[in-house]
Amino acid sequence: MFNKIIKKEQLMALKDELNAKSVVMTNGCFDILHLGHVRYLKQAKGLGDILLVAVNSDRSVRGIKGSKRPVQPDYARAEIIASLEFVDYVVLFDEPTAEEITCQLQPDIYVKGGDYCKTVIPEGTIVKSYGGEVVTVSTSVSCSTTDIIRKIIKTLQEPSGVD
Repeated sequence: MFNKIIKKEQLMALKDELNAKSVVMTNGCFDILHLGHVRYLKQAKGLGDILLVAVNSDRSVRGIKGSKRPVQPDYARAEIIASLEFVDYVVLFDEPTAEEITCQLQPDIYVKGGDYCKTVIPEGTIVKSYGGEVVTVSTSVSCSTTDIIRKIIKTLQEPSGVD
């Protein structure tokens, strides 16, 4: 049996253990967990038996978002995601996309938030190649970690922003 936070090296053993179950996978930076993330992950879990969330490492986030990100270290982001009752497993990865993990695990369903177009999801081609399904879910909440960070900075710059 595995802990919720696993290493990439454990993916093949996990795949064997979950053989008869429907596996849903998604990935993201999850720098500041917000309502959009929670709703999207909860919907993803509803699509299968097991939800694995691949979380971009600090190095990966810096490559995607720039040198000032992430705000929170990868181990903290992984633990926060793992604390959600509907998330079964979390794995950290260093690459810009979760294509390598997707190839290894071959989830039945690969999920991204509704702000992604199915045709531009890098992992989508891999998932379709073995007969898996790519799904986008809409949360009806317009949230973005970048927007939250900008709002915090703006609030702190206002005269009454610091108490």
